[in-house]
Amino acid sequence: MIPRYSRPDMTAIWTPETRYSIWLEIETLAAEAMAELGMIPKDVPKAVRERGGFDVKRIDEIEREVKHDVIAFLTSVSEHVGPEARFLHLGMTSSDVLDTCLSVQLVRASDILVAGVDRLLAALKKRALEHKMTPTIGRSHGIHAEPTTFGVKLAGFYAEMARNRARLLVAKEEIATCAISGAVGTFANIDPRIEVMVAKRLGLKPEPVSTQVIPRDRHAAFFAALAVTASSIERIATEIRHLQRTEVLEAEEYFSEGQKGSSAMPHKRNPVLTENLTGLARLVRSAVIPALENVALWHERDISHSSVERGIGPDATTHLDFALNRLAQVIEQLLVYPDNMKANLEKLGGLHNSQRVLLALVEKGATREDAYWLVQRNAMKVWKDPRRGEGDFLRNLEGDAEVTKLLTKAELGDMFDLGYHLKAVDVIFERVFGKA
Repeated sequence: MIPRYSRPDMTAIWTPETRYSIWLEIETLAAEAMAELGMIPKDVPKAVRERGGFDVKRIDEIEREVKHDVIAFLTSVSEHVGPEARFLHLGMTSSDVLDTCLSVQLVRASDILVAGVDRLLAALKKRALEHKMTPTIGRSHGIHAEPTTFGVKLAGFYAEMARNRARLLVAKEEIATCAISGAVGTFANIDPRIEVMVAKRLGLKPEPVSTQVIPRDRHAAFFAALAVTASSIERIATEIRHLQRTEVLEAEEYFSEGQKGSSAMPHKRNPVLTENLTGLARLVRSAVIPALENVALWHERDISHSSVERGIGPDATTHLDFALNRLAQVIEQLLVYPDNMKANLEKLGGLHNSQRVLLALVEKGATREDAYWLVQRNAMKVWKDPRRGEGDFLRNLEGDAEVTKLLTKAELGDMFDLGYHLKAVDVIFERVFGKA
């Protein structure tokens, strides 16, 4: 996680200060629960609340000697609290603190990520409605297919991101568990009621069976949800990159005054933001395999997952947060060129109507195979060179006696109406955004 691709609210979740603050809150809440249940003196939680603290540098110093971060932390806290600190961590194990803390951090990160998705959804909806009926050519395999609208493209992205929002909420719910169950998770030295009380106060649920660690299938599902969201970001970014190509130029990233596209070529306007998003998506997805491999720990626990999560937790959430907000900005400021869309749509002399002509010939009695051949032989003339005399598909069809034997010129002309392809746009928009 580097500052270039980080936003302050997300990075704050992963600082040592935040981590130790959560650890201290977990220990304090556990002490308060124990005091309420009469297990420790009632003045202990008050002392921890009043004098509880830690020093990051001191923790690092202690850890260099003891080689254990939770012990180092507890030693530092004890130096602040005094004698009452001996009642902290009673019956608990390090994973109770570490795993519960990670749950809190991932829940907080989820809230920020969902807010980022909401910003992106708002931008996509606004631009989709703006370009609801802006015609453009749809492409399959990168080749002209049939007309659509730019708004329909954006509506599709909106629907996909709405699904990602739902996935993130499910992932947040699944990761929001608390483990205060002691060594191997049997509650041998700590009352299960402590876990219930701490979980409630942290806004978490007790982990049903923690085996000392929270099962890592939860974390794998969480990072998988992040990865799917990142892949959707890449899909939108890739579309914009294609549309910005010089030969297409139907949409373009905003190019600000004073911005420079190339150190060598002053004319360049490069899709650097969406290219960057493609790279960030790769980084987020890279967390998935390690997260899946963390699921299979030895027996009740080992710490092979620990080093992985110290990396992928901050990195994946921070990169996705940055990517969501960068993409939202790209969509908000996206330059759209309807005239270029129209010119590209007309570039192949009406070939995008080929399926309609095919179906009409079939309806008139031709076999599908014969109809396909009749349409294709007239279409291929256009493909040779649309700029030459044979570059008009309708004219070619009108000059083909076998075609006009089945379809009149008037009927053929009607089949080249753009509105035919866009007649269900309202239906699509209602499915995505509801009734206007």
